Amino acid sequence: MEKSVSKMRTVPTLYRQVAPFDQRVLDVGDGHRVYVEQCGNPTGIPVVVLHGGPGGGCSPAMRRYFDPASYRVVLFDQRGCGRSRPHASVEANTTWHLVADIERIRETLGIDRWAVFGGSWGATLALIYAQTHPERATALILRGVFLMTRAELDWFYGGGAALFWPEEWDKFLAPLPEAERDAPIAAYHARLFGDDMAEQTRCARAWVAWENALAALEQDRHPGESPADYARAFARLENHYFHNAGFLERDGQILANMDRIAHIPGVVVQGRYDMICPPASARKLSRRWPKSDLRMVPTAGHALSEPGISGELLRVMDRMRVSLSAG
Repeated sequence: MEKSVSKMRTVPTLYRQVAPFDQRVLDVGDGHRVYVEQCGNPTGIPVVVLHGGPGGGCSPAMRRYFDPASYRVVLFDQRGCGRSRPHASVEANTTWHLVADIERIRETLGIDRWAVFGGSWGATLALIYAQTHPERATALILRGVFLMTRAELDWFYGGGAALFWPEEWDKFLAPLPEAERDAPIAAYHARLFGDDMAEQTRCARAWVAWENALAALEQDRHPGESPADYARAFARLENHYFHNAGFLERDGQILANMDRIAHIPGVVVQGRYDMICPPASARKLSRRWPKSDLRMVPTAGHALSEPGISGELLRVMDRMRVSLSAG
């Protein structure tokens, strides 16, 4: 989940909130219409921002990591979430549909090559997109790496993270019958896609609350319920993707295909105490990626909004301006 940037006192220059200079809804086929916006410098360094989830949607806070005088920033809401329509739809909604959407957006905007910036599921999608279209990525900037493996799903939905947050885990399991609690992804899938809308909403909020509770080291432990529409889209899409193992051909596919992007430079910003996407995945990725730079933030969890994570991402994007301009 991507959270808004609320406290950034420890970070370098905080760029002003920049309004989009272009907003449009793009028909990508299959009955889907995807919201796309551009902000910053229309002739600047192109960078596409991939939000988390799946199902999180992009937010104005995601524009803040880019100097508006230097970067042409493209953000979009992936199929089924945010301002894209139809809302919460999982029809024709797979990783490969999203990869095709990214290419359609690039071609529509007349961009030849661009940097790819993504966190959590956005990092997953960035890696898969670059491995599919390595000639289009100038650099990858990743945060809170998720490699879409069975081991990572088992950690978060199979009891690993529950060892640290047992009270929140109990709340997560509460909507499920005891007989189904050993396989929560499948159990939630049956309810999130059932006919009972009240049950869908109740289970969607419980799904989102589990992730929210573990997102940051310091946060409001009683944030209240997520809005029903947001929770339903987030939970249905995330569960749909995880239930289908990310629609990848095999477990460990991303690491196995790292040779395809070995030549592409990248930076990985990772929170040391990330309970949603543990640092082991970022470490494995960096070992397979000769042109990567792993930045471990010592006092941070998973959330984009954490000061240490935000500060490091700002520094990274400031320093990359020269190299990306030259590329």
